Amino acid sequence: MEELGFLNTDIPIDVLSRLPTKILLGLKCVSKGWNCLISDRSFIKVQLKKTEPVVGFFFQERFQWCNDDIKSYSYIPIGTEGTEVWHTIFDFLPEDVTVLASSNGLVCCRSCMPSPDPVIYVCNPSNKDWVSLKWDAHDKRNDLALAFDPFEDAIDISTNFKVDAHNKRISLALAFDPFQDPIDISTSFKVVRVRQMETDREDSYFSFEIYSSETGEWRKSKEICQYNRDLSKNNGIFIGGLLHWLTDGDQVLTFHVKNELSWLLSEPFPTTEFKSIPETCIGESEGRLHYVMISEDGLQVWVLEDYYESKWALKFSVTLEEMEEENPQLLYNICQRVGQRVAIDMTAWMDPLAFKDGLLFMRVSIKIYLYHIETRKMEELCTLSQLGTNSMFSPTVLPYTMSLVPLTRA
Repeated sequence: MEELGFLNTDIPIDVLSRLPTKILLGLKCVSKGWNCLISDRSFIKVQLKKTEPVVGFFFQERFQWCNDDIKSYSYIPIGTEGTEVWHTIFDFLPEDVTVLASSNGLVCCRSCMPSPDPVIYVCNPSNKDWVSLKWDAHDKRNDLALAFDPFEDAIDISTNFKVDAHNKRISLALAFDPFQDPIDISTSFKVVRVRQMETDREDSYFSFEIYSSETGEWRKSKEICQYNRDLSKNNGIFIGGLLHWLTDGDQVLTFHVKNELSWLLSEPFPTTEFKSIPETCIGESEGRLHYVMISEDGLQVWVLEDYYESKWALKFSVTLEEMEEENPQLLYNICQRVGQRVAIDMTAWMDPLAFKDGLLFMRVSIKIYLYHIETRKMEELCTLSQLGTNSMFSPTVLPYTMSLVPLTRA
């Protein structure tokens, strides 16, 4: 009783809310009182104000020519001695799943295809909490990409994920922010589905459909975005109420979830200016959209300064020669190898797969590395053989941060 009385004061809340989620999960085992406090939605709302570090990356293989899902997935933790690849993170879910999206501790998965009755799951691996989403009867196949920002749209989930494996031109995104829709009672979210449609004139455009967890229904937005290129890497990034998708053109598709407005952001400069084909990805750092490019000119990281004028600023740049000099035990002759990719059907030697908070998850040949932008140092995480036989072709790679956010009602 004395312990419970102590926990009812503001002192433990102020102290414990400053701790990272990983430590708090261990403290929940101290006693019933501690578990009750740390699990309380009011405490979680305060604790969410603390920035959580990236603790690992999810890696989902994909078949190149087959629409079926690969039932195995990988989780690669970082910041530990001796990287160990995990394959049992989602054992608490009722079936085998494919990993589609992750943001600020929430992960979006889906029943592995083929499946007679597929289900979309939004879950929190930290507390093993999960909910299932109503499936649209018109889309029995789909891939997802999750985006979640706890500081703009209250506990509204913004998860980007791609739907319909038969239709490679469909992508879904999840919008979640606990400061726009308070998490005091429940965790609400919206799912945005992007469809690429063709007109009679062989032009194409993106249309948007929105699913609300509060109504359990889909609604078609009046917004469309004219564009004749496809989405690339299937990863939707949610930042400050906006969803972003990289395309295979020189544009980034952007959608404002609340206002239901879309537009195209021009990339820092056209990729056609290079002799070889550059590799790119987008990501988030310090609450801003970043654009990563690897080309014969080296590694460059750009940050978006103006959404409406597509104004980018070069945040970081290093030549391939410098990267090799600074990491001689890991890199060799990369300048020549990167410059050899001059056709779309050629496999890239260096490929940026995900970027989050200054950490670049990248593939170099058959190995996976983590590149630290601040220190310009690389560390080997694992080899492709540890991730599966189909890990070379367009994998879904998701940065993961831990969270206490519950998905069941209070």
